[in-house]
Formats: sequence, structure tokens, C-alpha cells
Amino acid sequence: MLQRITAYLLIVALVSANFSRFFIYAGFELNRNYIATKLCENRNKPQLHCNGKCYFMKKLKQAEDNKSTEERQAQKNLFQEAFYNQASKVTFYTVLLSVTKVPNYRIALPQLIQDIYQPPRLA
Repeated sequence: MLQRITAYLLIVALVSANFSRFFIYAGFELNRNYIATKLCENRNKPQLHCNGKCYFMKKLKQAEDNKSTEERQAQKNLFQEAFYNQASKVTFYTVLLSVTKVPNYRIALPQLIQDIYQPPRLA
């Protein structure tokens, strides 16, 4: 039972993280009248026909900024520094390759021409 609840919570967390723009849009559509009358920056200028879109764009930009800062923070956490506190021993070799002799055995191919390799004859 606990595993099932944990799985559902993880699925909801993944969906909410990936579809945050859609949640913002749904919230805007559900509260469009309230946003247009109370929260809109251009509510005193009805000739612009903003109807709360300025507030919607501001929220989208804020969500993208939050997402980009979270990604940068996650990348910073992945960066690790390695410190090796032992003196390294460097050796230089004068001969890099050694030549070895490989015996050269030749394979003798048959020299006979047989009738099997002739193309079929048309009647």
C-alpha cells in the first residue's frame, strides 16, 4: 500500500514539474475575470484589450525563470572536484615499439581449373 502511494506521489510530482505551463494556463482561464478586473496592469486602459494577458505572460516568464534557475542549481550540484594528494611518478620511455618477427607461412591454393565453375549452357 505504501509503495502504491509513493508511486502515485512521484507520478504527480513529475507531471506537475513538466506541465507547469499548462497549470498556469488553466489557472488563468479559470480566473480570467478576476485577473482582468483586479490583477491586470492595464485594467485602467480598456482600449488595449489586455484582459489579463499581461499578468498571464508575467506568470509564464516567472515560471520559466524558476525552472532555469533550478536547472542551473542542479548542474552545480552535479559538478564535483577531485583532489588527488599523491605525487605522481612520470617515466619516459625511449623505445615505444618493439618489432617482433612473425613467420610468413604461405597457403598454396589449388591450381586446377574444374568444370564446376562453368556457367550453364542454354539449349
